[in-house]
Amino acid sequence: MEREELFGGLAGLRRANDGGRRAPHKPLMLLWLINRFVERGTTEVTYEELEHPVGLLIDEFGRPAKRPSRDRAAMPFVHLERSLWSPSAEGTGPIPTHFPERGSRLRAVGARGRLRPAVERLLADPVTLAEVVESLIDHHFTPALRESLLEAAGPGLTDFETIAARVVLTARRPRDPAFPRLVLDAWGRACAMCGYDGRLAGISVGLEAAHIHWHSQHGPDRKDNGLALCVLHHRLFDHGVLGLTTGAEPRIRISPLYDARTPAGLAVRGLDGAPLRRPEDPGARPAVEYLAWHDREVFRHAPAAV
Repeated sequence: MEREELFGGLAGLRRANDGGRRAPHKPLMLLWLINRFVERGTTEVTYEELEHPVGLLIDEFGRPAKRPSRDRAAMPFVHLERSLWSPSAEGTGPIPTHFPERGSRLRAVGARGRLRPAVERLLADPVTLAEVVESLIDHHFTPALRESLLEAAGPGLTDFETIAARVVLTARRPRDPAFPRLVLDAWGRACAMCGYDGRLAGISVGLEAAHIHWHSQHGPDRKDNGLALCVLHHRLFDHGVLGLTTGAEPRIRISPLYDARTPAGLAVRGLDGAPLRRPEDPGARPAVEYLAWHDREVFRHAPAAV
């Protein structure tokens, strides 16, 4: 396998279906496996070892689930592209792609897997490894989640941040460089949720332009798909702690799964039900279709009763 084939295989990972659904299970498992490779020099792992940590990653960074499931890691374990991954059952050989996506069945057959030797050889090059990590994050998530993803996937990945920051990925979908200024100006350079408008020597600080429908999931660089948010509320919005109603006058929502103990953490709850500030530019009022995408794909609703 050459580098081009590796990145071709990564580009072939399912990103979203025609309905705009996020499908980040495979990239999350890959990030965890890459961390394992950095720390141990191999990606070989049993399903029992992988099930819990990868399940936690999917719970935190995947599409919100309607109800809890112990089998969230089973799908990528069974279905990750065979050009990259080799899963097998103890004593019976390779696991077929039609194998049931159930953790109990995988544990019962002593399932184990490993990235193919050719993939591991390529990952042994630190620059290639950093490119792979950056590509997975860039194509399946949003920049505000980058640090959290690296930390959650494992400490081995953070060692490559300096290298990764210098990598230019030609496969990236280009971003409109005018988007941040367009959005911040449209919102009067103040947070659309809390009104924070801090400046240093006349320059906005701690304020960012957030995509409502993520750029990596084909969200456009349009001002009606953007919000000016302070750094805190940007991170909480992209994690699904904060959401917005989808009416003509959006109101802020707080995930029922959010918890805090300190006064600063509890203060976030004070935003619940508050109206989103109106932008100075009427054309920047968030489009309902983008609000609906965020509500469906990112906001952490209460799990359905089992």
